[in-house]
Amino acid sequence: MSEYIPGTCNIGAGEIRRRQLVALIGFILLVVSAYGLISQKAPHSARLGLFAPAMIFAVGWIQSRRKFCLAFGLMGTFNFGKMGQLSRVADKDQRAADRQTALSILGQSVVLALAITGLKIGRAH
Repeated sequence: MSEYIPGTCNIGAGEIRRRQLVALIGFILLVVSAYGLISQKAPHSARLGLFAPAMIFAVGWIQSRRKFCLAFGLMGTFNFGKMGQLSRVADKDQRAADRQTALSILGQSVVLALAITGLKIGRAH
C-alpha cells in the first residue's frame, strides 16, 4: 500500500523499514539478554527482564507487518513521504479509527512480549 487508509495503513516503505530495524534490534537484544541470563544462571525472577527487549521486538514486528505506526496512530498523523515528514489526519472519525488500531497493536505487542518472556522463562529451569 502506498496511501493512507484510516485504521489500516499509515506508513510507507521507509517507515516500514524503520520498524523492521526496530524489530531486529529488539530480537538481538532479546537473544543476547536471554543468553546472558541463562548462562549466568540468573535467578528465575531476573528473567522477567526479558520483557523489555521482547516488547521492542514485538512492537517493531507488528507495526511492520500491519504497515501501521502505533505512535502515528495515537498522534493522528501518517507518513508516506520522506522520513520525518508527517501529515495530519484531518477527519475525527479517521483519527478515532487510527487510535483504535494503535491500541490494538499495543495490546497485541504486550501479549506477544509476555508469551516470548514466558517461553524463555519456562525453558530456563
